[in-house]
Amino acid sequence: MLWQPSLPEVYRTLSEDELAARIDARRRELGDSLFILGHHYQTDQIIRHADATGDSLKLSQIAARVAKERPVKYVVFCGVHFMAETADMLTPDHVAVILPDLSAGCSMADMAQYDDTVEAWDSIQRVVKDAKLNARVVPITYVNSSAAIKAFVGAHGGACCTSSNARQVFAWARAGGTTPTRPGEEIKVLFLPDQHLGRNTAAAAGIDVTTRAALYDPRAAHAGKELGGSSREAIERAEVVLWAGHCSVHKLFRPEHCRAIREENEREKAAGTKREAVKILVHPECCKEVVDLADLSGSTEFIIQTVRASAPGSRWAVGTETHLVGRLAKEAAALGVEVRILSDCQCLCTTMYRIDEPHLLWVLDHLAGGLSKDGKAKIVNQISVPGKVREPALLAVDRMLELSKPGVKAAVD
Repeated sequence: MLWQPSLPEVYRTLSEDELAARIDARRRELGDSLFILGHHYQTDQIIRHADATGDSLKLSQIAARVAKERPVKYVVFCGVHFMAETADMLTPDHVAVILPDLSAGCSMADMAQYDDTVEAWDSIQRVVKDAKLNARVVPITYVNSSAAIKAFVGAHGGACCTSSNARQVFAWARAGGTTPTRPGEEIKVLFLPDQHLGRNTAAAAGIDVTTRAALYDPRAAHAGKELGGSSREAIERAEVVLWAGHCSVHKLFRPEHCRAIREENEREKAAGTKREAVKILVHPECCKEVVDLADLSGSTEFIIQTVRASAPGSRWAVGTETHLVGRLAKEAAALGVEVRILSDCQCLCTTMYRIDEPHLLWVLDHLAGGLSKDGKAKIVNQISVPGKVREPALLAVDRMLELSKPGVKAAVD
């Protein structure tokens, strides 16, 4: 986590209305030079100031496109650190990408550190060599990872994935990735950093994840355990090696929450109610036990589009971040569709929550020159990916984007 200096006290004393008014004024003042991105998990107070909303990769792509269409100088990413890194890599060099609060990181991304990944890679390669396996390891990293991890994956012939294209990228990797498999060659996929998306994706690909998946835990490696707490036999047998990372939000949804929904449906049915049964819709960052019990699982965009396409009277229990579910519930209610969160626990992305109106106004005040003695613009909290990291990281991103083009899916399935 990067250090974020404390804001001047005035930003903490302004009312919500005053903050909103001042942000709006700065946006008008900065005009086309400013573009604000708001991730789906942000609060309503932040989303109302966003020029575009979406998931992390979509927002970076939008920023890259808009920067080519108008004189954008500043992209303020109301998200977390790895998202701003991706935006910096995809936007032109003259565009400064800014994160309003440098302490807004991602616990999942932080679970995969570069040095740990190198150690894991070398350890897995030694197992393959010692066992004299005709095998090759192809890495995949979820976009919820640092630029350094993306760079490692790109430099080792792998690709990024999102929750919406993970199956497609996984199929590509199993086919050999950048180098088609040789006769008799086995591919082992190293999936970083979310074990749950990796496990759910592998299972969807037909892999028996109870016997053909291994788990590498960097914390166990730090404690001196060989192969991150796994075993040579497990690595030799594995078709996929999962990194022991997870989303702190989606891990809060449990099988018992799904069973409670099913029991509620049964009670309503027994009572003769004519209401539609509640269906369960979850994100694939949830554990496999939850995904298996759900009616549907998919990316954030899939969840949104599924609810929007629902017939009046439909009822959904949704397993994803609370701010997104809250906004979706309000939108769906106007269509006669009921949406609620799958769990009553506080399923909040706490690091995303660090981005607030005081921090947003603070960076905009700097950009407008309002905090400089000479009245000149000052860029604070800029996120820049070094060139030596950017190049291989973009390889991993570009491979994913190439696989996502229409018509490519059939070639790798």
